[in-house]
Amino acid sequence: MKIIACIKQVPDSEAKVKAEGGQVSWGDAPLVINPFDEYAVEGALQQKEALGGTVTVLCVGGESAKDALKHALAMGADDAVLVSDAALTDLDTVGAARVLAAAINKIGGADMVIFGRQTLDNGAGLTPAQTARIIGWPMLGLAGQIKVDGGSVTVERVLEEGRQTVSAKMPVVLSVVQSIGEPRYPSFMGIRKASKATIPVWSLADISVAAPAPVITRSELINPPSEETAVEMITGDSPTEIADKLADKILAEKVL
Repeated sequence: MKIIACIKQVPDSEAKVKAEGGQVSWGDAPLVINPFDEYAVEGALQQKEALGGTVTVLCVGGESAKDALKHALAMGADDAVLVSDAALTDLDTVGAARVLAAAINKIGGADMVIFGRQTLDNGAGLTPAQTARIIGWPMLGLAGQIKVDGGSVTVERVLEEGRQTVSAKMPVVLSVVQSIGEPRYPSFMGIRKASKATIPVWSLADISVAAPAPVITRSELINPPSEETAVEMITGDSPTEIADKLADKILAEKVL
């Protein structure tokens, strides 16, 4: 069984958004492996332990993304690949899916590709299905349990409405949810091994794919329009006088 786990590097979940000069950014927040993708790695490792085989971790990102890949290696993945290119800026989900699909085809021979349910930074959750569509494989999403029998995969999908059991022939693309099992902690030996690992870096030319069109985005802090309010105090010598003045005011303003 050859399994590919797709991950992404994102800002730490404890990071705070910063607004400076009218622009919104993550500031100097530390970058970590996407928490939902840790479940993808865990699901891949579970299948490796049950059926044998290898787990390759795949990521699209900058040089710093090697840290996220090494985290997955320390968890127990066998090898890792980073796709990094200067042209890969401001990717949308379709662009990311095209790059991932090309890298998956270059790795070759995969029986199963596993994603987390979504990414922490944009949370669209569309890339797994889009990647499956591009490479022409069936997609089984939101899997809480995975069972392989011969050349078929059966999963229990975790939905808001309950549970749904579906199956498909391999090769297949999956996305998993937290029910798959708590991600294991990297072992000391795993951390040492990962620190010495050499991670190949592929450019767009290496995977024979054109640069996706950049997405034009604008993150700008806009202040809400200001409101001016006026308060008028109605006074009088008696409650009756105050009530009369209030009634006259309401009629004059045509509130009633």
